[in-house]
Amino acid sequence: MAVDLYNLLEVPKEATEAEIKKAFYKKARQLHPDVNKAPDAEERFKELNEAYDVLSDPNKRAQYDRFGTVGGPTGAAGGYQYVDFGDLFGSGFGMGDLFSQFFGGGAQGRSPARKEGRDMGVGLRLTLEEIAIGAKKEIVYDRLAPCEACKGTGLGKGGSFVDCSNCGGRGRILSVQHTFLGDMQTQTTCPDCGGSGKTIDTPCPECEGQGRLPDRQHLKIDVPRGIRDGQQLRLQHHGEAGIHGAKAGDLIVTVRIDSHNRFQRDGDNLHTRLEASIAQASLGATIEVDGILSNEKIEVAIPIGCQNDQTVRVRNKGMPVFKRESRGDLFVHVTVTVPRKLTKRQQELLEELAVEFGEEVGGKKTVSQRLKDALS
Repeated sequence: MAVDLYNLLEVPKEATEAEIKKAFYKKARQLHPDVNKAPDAEERFKELNEAYDVLSDPNKRAQYDRFGTVGGPTGAAGGYQYVDFGDLFGSGFGMGDLFSQFFGGGAQGRSPARKEGRDMGVGLRLTLEEIAIGAKKEIVYDRLAPCEACKGTGLGKGGSFVDCSNCGGRGRILSVQHTFLGDMQTQTTCPDCGGSGKTIDTPCPECEGQGRLPDRQHLKIDVPRGIRDGQQLRLQHHGEAGIHGAKAGDLIVTVRIDSHNRFQRDGDNLHTRLEASIAQASLGATIEVDGILSNEKIEVAIPIGCQNDQTVRVRNKGMPVFKRESRGDLFVHVTVTVPRKLTKRQQELLEELAVEFGEEVGGKKTVSQRLKDALS
């Protein structure tokens, strides 16, 4: 990174998390393209957002302080799970878009018609092993959160809600149009109070009277075992914060499960492959395989005369069932393997077996087959 991130935010290297956040809010208000029409405003805001992305994360900040750069996936070093963000505002939503929502809703002490916060959605990727035992994850995402300075009220020091001077507290503006058919009256939502009939005489200087600010959230969640791909967890009041302390929306976490190198999931059942030799398939055998749970060993009984691609079912060794104590089944698909190289003794034994079966091997008839042909 060629630019010093601390200089970009105008904070010292020993700045606290709160100081970094406050500096970012201050400069973001100045540089966001919605309010700053300078030609380079968008590029400068992008640099500011990237600086905050690093310095607001303890692990990325430590890496930057040590090496002067940050590499690898976001949040990988400290166990944080930066989620795929696709909420109701559109996919790829980030801090810049949150500031657009912030500037567009309730600024300067005005109250928009909608006060409740909207639901948000994130995607969380997990491994099959994590799903088998349940997982505790800390996800990091951006949202409009309650303003800490005013506790979400939007009120500044000594501030209060007063009747809107533009509409007289009615929330609607009556206008009269003079036409050749006569006077026509129309009512529209008051642009100053957004239809609430109230404005703030002294709005909070931090959130400009909204009661909320763009913020990066760290949230710990419990993912129950046995949950399926595409299932959702609804976390109440962790979505977009409401305006002036109104009800916050929910955060909807959609679970996505990575593919596995040994198991395929089919509902609560698991499928896997197992190699068995000719002898094991012919005579039967018990072969031990690893299960989906940690250190789990499962004995698979190969039946006598097992054929290639035959399926052996092991009950109650599949995936744990969601919100139950039971498990699905494990289906083992057997692959009968043929040795590519044989010792002399192994070859002799197979030739003797071929004689017993009266089979022709190696392009030649066995002694038994030749005797049978001579007597016929």
